Amino acid sequence: MLTLHHLNDSRSQRILWLLEELGTPYELKQYQRDAKTRLAPPELEAVHPLGKSPVIVDGETTIAESGAIVDYIIRHYGKGRMMPAPGSAEYEAYCEWLHYSEGSAMLPLMMHLYVSRLGDAGKPLHPRIDSEMARHLGYVERALEGRDFFVGDALTGADIQMSFVGEMAKVFDRIGPYPNLAAWLKRMHARPAFQRSVEKGGAYRFAK
Repeated sequence: MLTLHHLNDSRSQRILWLLEELGTPYELKQYQRDAKTRLAPPELEAVHPLGKSPVIVDGETTIAESGAIVDYIIRHYGKGRMMPAPGSAEYEAYCEWLHYSEGSAMLPLMMHLYVSRLGDAGKPLHPRIDSEMARHLGYVERALEGRDFFVGDALTGADIQMSFVGEMAKVFDRIGPYPNLAAWLKRMHARPAFQRSVEKGGAYRFAK
């Protein structure tokens, strides 16, 4: 059985959501961040050398990168669901969103998180970071114009993978100017599988 090593308040929430959407049997092993440092516990290093989450273990296969995890689970357990047909135009867009989430969109959001902790020392960097956040959130906003999902007419792994971008934009109070993104995130939160993932994964709150 597939095992998800799940850390509270982390990207692994979206993997738990994906498993609930697919109805895939899984074992959930939960870990808690250090209350002061907010770092993952050292026990995760026994699962994967990076000591990060999410990590899945499926037989002899261990995967730690969330985009690769989404792709693996859908290919192996989706039974044709939650991804466009390979070779189609929608499939290429789907793959782009899978990589865009962490490869581009999350960078300015994470820089904002870390630089904000520097206080006055980080102030000179904020204009450039704010500009990059606006550029990427604006791009996402336009992509969702007139759409319920990022690709096609149903939920796909692209929505699962992009959810963390929306969550962080909301945490940092940056989602207001982007009504399409805000409405999409609200729809994702309303899904029964998402709500089950929150119940199973613990309190759903991300620290600024």
